Amino acid sequence: MLIKEFRVPLPLSLEEYHLGQLWAVAEASKRETGGGEGIEMLINEPFTDHPLLGGKFTSGQYTYKIFHLKKKVPAFIRLLAPEGALEVHEKSWNAYPYSKTLYCNPYMKDDFLISVETIHAADRGNTENIHRLARKKWQKVEVVMVDIANDPVSSADYNPDEDPTKYVSIKTGRGPLRTPHWWLQSEPVMTCYKLVSCEFKWFGLQARVERYIQDFERRIITNFHRQTFCWLDKWYGLTIDDIRCIEDLTKDELDQKRREDGVRGTLG
Repeated sequence: MLIKEFRVPLPLSLEEYHLGQLWAVAEASKRETGGGEGIEMLINEPFTDHPLLGGKFTSGQYTYKIFHLKKKVPAFIRLLAPEGALEVHEKSWNAYPYSKTLYCNPYMKDDFLISVETIHAADRGNTENIHRLARKKWQKVEVVMVDIANDPVSSADYNPDEDPTKYVSIKTGRGPLRTPHWWLQSEPVMTCYKLVSCEFKWFGLQARVERYIQDFERRIITNFHRQTFCWLDKWYGLTIDDIRCIEDLTKDELDQKRREDGVRGTLG
């Protein structure tokens, strides 16, 4: 099993990010859906009495999605997997500021699992072992700092309208983020600590696929948070009731896009 902790500083408060993240997830889902592929939302409802992080959190919002992939995975996996097996099921418990998300594949069952545990903290990315792992396990974790402004992105992912080094928020005056280690001076500031564990038990492919998954996770995490910041003026000032209404409308739109639009979004 390969484990990494991605630390993503953002020029936002914890309260702001809670709403911005939910809005950006709905928007990004629409961008990734079309032509029979993308995201199908099955469940989006409150949960209670589901202990998380040792019982510290017990209630929040539960979502269950299916990611229809086919063309959105590496060619070597498409060659090995049977027709109909290229889908990933996501179960997520969002008890902000903590969340836990599990990804599995019905065909591979226990041989494939990705776990993403996230703690959001009002700090500058300098808290060690925030997930309180056992010492031996923590020693095996690779810590990766994600700089949404200065980390390189591929030409296929780059959008000048979603570049934090160019974006200035009209509503808040924040940005552009141009200086090295900008989060050390930023006010407000917070950090997403994403503990990503992946396990892929296909003989001869485990190490290769686990590395691919972690690299892909970093790519998605980087692009998503660049967008979340650069979309600030689109979601700033919304309420949680506004977000839930948007999510309901997005579910219907995703169903239509998956049936009618062409393939779009991030390819593997």
